[in-house]
Amino acid sequence: MKLFFIQDGLYAGGAEKSHLELISRFSDEIDLIFVYLYPKHDLREQYERSDIKLVFLDIPETYHFPLAIYRLVGLIKMEKPDLLVSSLWRADIITRMASIFTGIPLVGTLVNDSYAPIAWTNKKGLKYKIVYWLDKWTAQVPVHWIANAKSLADSHVKTLKIDRNKISVVYRGRAAPYIVHDSGDVSRLLSGERTRYEDEAISKDNEKSSDEETASPDSIGIAMTGQIRNFISYGRLLERKGFQDAINAFSEVIKKYPACTLTIYGEGPYRSELESLITSLDLTDHVKLPGKFGFGGSYSYRKENEIVTPSLRSARNDATTILLENDCFIFPSWYEGFSGALVEAMMAGIPIIASDIPMNLEAVSARESALVYPVGQVEALTEKMIWAISHEEEMKSMGEKARQKAKNNFDIEVISKDYEKVLHSVFARIAV
Repeated sequence: MKLFFIQDGLYAGGAEKSHLELISRFSDEIDLIFVYLYPKHDLREQYERSDIKLVFLDIPETYHFPLAIYRLVGLIKMEKPDLLVSSLWRADIITRMASIFTGIPLVGTLVNDSYAPIAWTNKKGLKYKIVYWLDKWTAQVPVHWIANAKSLADSHVKTLKIDRNKISVVYRGRAAPYIVHDSGDVSRLLSGERTRYEDEAISKDNEKSSDEETASPDSIGIAMTGQIRNFISYGRLLERKGFQDAINAFSEVIKKYPACTLTIYGEGPYRSELESLITSLDLTDHVKLPGKFGFGGSYSYRKENEIVTPSLRSARNDATTILLENDCFIFPSWYEGFSGALVEAMMAGIPIIASDIPMNLEAVSARESALVYPVGQVEALTEKMIWAISHEEEMKSMGEKARQKAKNNFDIEVISKDYEKVLHSVFARIAV
């Protein structure tokens, strides 16, 4: 099956990273061409290292829909794919129109709760009405949909009137890293001796690899122990990510626990507002915005027609490393899709405090695998952070349960196969 996967750009965002993790693991039964529209190339090197064939249509920011549709239609007619998949709003609209003009069937994706009530609080006027109605009208074009959360599927059934029977749910996945608990374990692992902490979720392909590299010290996740002092969060610096809630809550936490820190990784248009908030609360010594961290090599790549998925013995995962250098992950988002960052935190086994949006609750369970608070309620978040500091063992236990749940449900090796099965199923149905 020849497949076009069409996306806005190669931003270093959650959806883009998740798609890299996903499609790099597709089998040779899929002849994949990845098409991106706009000049954002943050992850281009990583996609190329995965030997993913890229086609850049060079559409000027920010929209230029007629030009994008024209170029995509031309590419489709030249390459003759069997199936199209699109992701993110601009690519969705453009690809739906191209599907109409070429007759090539399209699988849509639902990756964000863009029509959540809180998402539209400040979105008024003709522009947003046009966005919604264009989305709703063209939403009838895809022959099938893949949502990354059940709650996302339900939301879009209501807002875009999509047939629920046409939606398959496939969660976002991540690779399960090695987690070791002391320097002795690191020494034994570096020497090649297996330890009881070796991650059972490492793929069988890696287990059987004859040329597996020895671990380097920066490729191994070392679980932190001791009292919770250092809080961490990361993502694009957008208002909807709720980082301002975390900062405001932290300003109260530090009054009781002055040794604490809060670090928020990421970049985005909301940086200046967050910096101003930090300054106004006199938190510059305790709250840091260090920018992006690198995207490590946990993705797969193809070598001599053979898919190779490095374990963390041979490829560093920066998210896991940074998570395990801290004590508690805060995920205060106001609305999301199914979050890859949250799954990364679960895989790392770090204690988690998350907002109670429906997508988060499909990943973690309140007081079982995470502390959960009502979204947007700073006072409630403050209480959870203070409780976490004074209940170290309970938080550690929840982190371990979150890790086990992630390994059982969100292993990228399984997720990628499930995603591919949906695509083959759709193709088999339309080919009849």
